[in-house]
Amino acid sequence: MASPRQEQWSQWVTESSKALDLQPGVFTWRDPRRIARSLKVSAERSRRRKTDPFRSAMSMLSFYINRAGRQLTASRRACLETAKDELRALFDRPRRRPTAKRAVRPAARRHKSASRSR
Repeated sequence: MASPRQEQWSQWVTESSKALDLQPGVFTWRDPRRIARSLKVSAERSRRRKTDPFRSAMSMLSFYINRAGRQLTASRRACLETAKDELRALFDRPRRRPTAKRAVRPAARRHKSASRSR
């Protein structure tokens, strides 16, 4: 489990990144296109970013998704992943190819020890 200090660090990065000035609550919005547009505007306006606007915006979105981890609901994650595709479209980048759904692996089975008594 993350310590409170680590949680504060990622919250601080999301809220007060040196690279982008994000609109408050941008990652809580339900419209992926609106999220993408906001990130694009923030990235293009920023003079503190270290790379091109597309990469800055995509990095911030990926950072948020990765830091939220298992805390994100499936629908929230899907919305944010769709926002990535919208961001690619806004910057005239190719959308990611649809991937085949991965088979869910069953939980590891516990094997009885080989030195079992007979």
